Amino acid sequence: MTPSDDRQFPEALAAALARPFDYNEGDGVDFEAFPAFLSAEETTDWFRSWTGNRELDGDAFRVFGQDGSGGYAAFWLVRPHRPLVDQPVVFLGSEGETAVVARDLGSFLWLLAAGYGPGEAATSYDPDWTPQHNQELAAVAERFAADHKQPAAAVIEQAAQEFPDFDDTIMRLCR
Repeated sequence: MTPSDDRQFPEALAAALARPFDYNEGDGVDFEAFPAFLSAEETTDWFRSWTGNRELDGDAFRVFGQDGSGGYAAFWLVRPHRPLVDQPVVFLGSEGETAVVARDLGSFLWLLAAGYGPGEAATSYDPDWTPQHNQELAAVAERFAADHKQPAAAVIEQAAQEFPDFDDTIMRLCR
């Protein structure tokens, strides 16, 4: 994808993120959506701080939210000449966690519908946490991505299989 300065959410993402996520005292989804993508400057500042590499910019990411610890969820613009909705969704945690959590926006919508946020999809810290299906988000997923319907485990597994070197790619950028 060619980087652009368009920082408006695609309609499907805006619909999915229109309502706040319920953290439910640790039993829900720990995710706060931003009202729009971070600006290019904010993304660059964050990515430089996250990697410790002042030579980088944030052009490869469109950050759209964060978890309670400050980990960011973003589109990773890794597929040249493809629209934003076809780019993978990644999580870069505040403690160095990295993961591709969905292959594209359609898959990400089904992950949200299944009760996962980006951080929950990327990590498995709490063995007692159980995702709670979200009917409102399932309706959004049906509306915008009916052809991507699949269980959350499949979404996460397919993303990891398609991008097995994401962590190594990001870690090579760190100083």
